[in-house]
Amino acid sequence: MAGRLLTNRLRPVMIQSRGLLTEDRIGNRDIVGHGYNGEPAYLDRADFPMPAIRWKENTSDIMALREKEKGDWKKLSIEEKKQLYRASFRQTFSEMDAPTGEWKGIMGMSMLLFTSGLWLYLYFKTFAYPPLPETITDPERQLAQLERMKKLDMNPIESPISAMRET
Repeated sequence: MAGRLLTNRLRPVMIQSRGLLTEDRIGNRDIVGHGYNGEPAYLDRADFPMPAIRWKENTSDIMALREKEKGDWKKLSIEEKKQLYRASFRQTFSEMDAPTGEWKGIMGMSMLLFTSGLWLYLYFKTFAYPPLPETITDPERQLAQLERMKKLDMNPIESPISAMRET
C-alpha cells in the first residue's frame, strides 16, 4: 500500500523527466514498438525504420481503415493503403533520402566567410600595415644585404660538409 502511494506521487515526476515526447505529449497515437533508444518518439530514419509511435493521431477514419486492414488486403484500394501508410509514417524512404539542398546554404556561408576574410586581409594590408622596407622589395638591396651578412658572418651554416669545403 505504501509502495503504491509512493509510486503514484512519483509518477508525474517520472513522466516529465523521460524526454521530449512523454505520454501527455503523444496524445492519441499508438505506441507500436520499442523505438530508437527506447523512447516513445517518432523519428524518420533510414537506418532505424520502425519508430516507436505512429505519425498521426487516431481518428475515426483511421480506426475504420485499421479495422478494414485486419481483413483481406485485396479489398483495400490503393488510396486506403496510402492513407494507412501516411497514418503510421510521415515520409517514404525515397522522401527521406531525397536531397534537401542544405549544401547550398553551407556553401554560401563558407564563401561569405572566405570573402569577408579576404576583404579583411586587403584592408589591413592597405591601411593598417606600414609599407615594406626597401631591403625586402628592391633586388639590388637584397643582394647588398646578403653580401653584408656574409662579410659579418651572420648565421653561418655549420655542418660537416661546410667544414670540409672551407679546408
